[in-house]
Amino acid sequence: MLTGMTLFHALVVLHVITGAVGLTAFWGPIVTKKGALNHRKWGKAACYGFLGAGALAIAMAFLSLYGPEQRHPEITDRTLFDGLFGWMMLYLGTLTIGFVDYGLGVVKHNRNRRALRAARYQVVIAAVIITGAWCGYFGWLVGHPLMMLVAFIGIVAMLIQQRYIWRESDPPRGTHVGEHFRALIGMGISAYTAFLSVGLIRMVPEHVFNPAIWAGPSVIGVCLILYFTIKGKRSAAPKTASQSSGPSPHPQ
Repeated sequence: MLTGMTLFHALVVLHVITGAVGLTAFWGPIVTKKGALNHRKWGKAACYGFLGAGALAIAMAFLSLYGPEQRHPEITDRTLFDGLFGWMMLYLGTLTIGFVDYGLGVVKHNRNRRALRAARYQVVIAAVIITGAWCGYFGWLVGHPLMMLVAFIGIVAMLIQQRYIWRESDPPRGTHVGEHFRALIGMGISAYTAFLSVGLIRMVPEHVFNPAIWAGPSVIGVCLILYFTIKGKRSAAPKTASQSSGPSPHPQ
């Protein structure tokens, strides 16, 4: 039978493999033509990779919190360790799965948005909000703003998704594309942040608690969301009469 430490190392290896697939394939759907075959292939690879990485992150979080061995003894602040490598890892793994689930769901049910109100989707969203709230609360207890920040970002993202799901009137046609894209970027943010928590301590352990490094994926991801959201709104904006009909005729 595998010992706790051996099991943890096995999970790390699997996490690295699935995470590498997701992190590499993540950029495929962004640079390829939306809706094309390559876009769908890269998207599926990224989603499956992130699903595996998210599930393994959750397993490693529980082992870090409740496993028999004390991992990374070089870290003397064990409460902060529990926060970042336990509760925050648990939340980020759940958040990654939540983004993947929603991103696939809005495409699958683009003609029936109300299908996303089913318990099968709502339970996942609720799990993200609950783990995020606890992550933020724990961060407040230990005085670590990073935990509160990532919790706030994820909870707000879930509430935005719920607004799309539960709005009474149907949104404009094609709105699901923007929802799908934001979920894709969101899963990249959470996955990159979670991935750093495993690899960063091995490469540069002296910077493992550096908030600037941990905040990098969020900053880049939010900038991408803003850029493509503004770009999409401009392209979808109705043309003016002069743009649609050409130059107005001279008055007689």
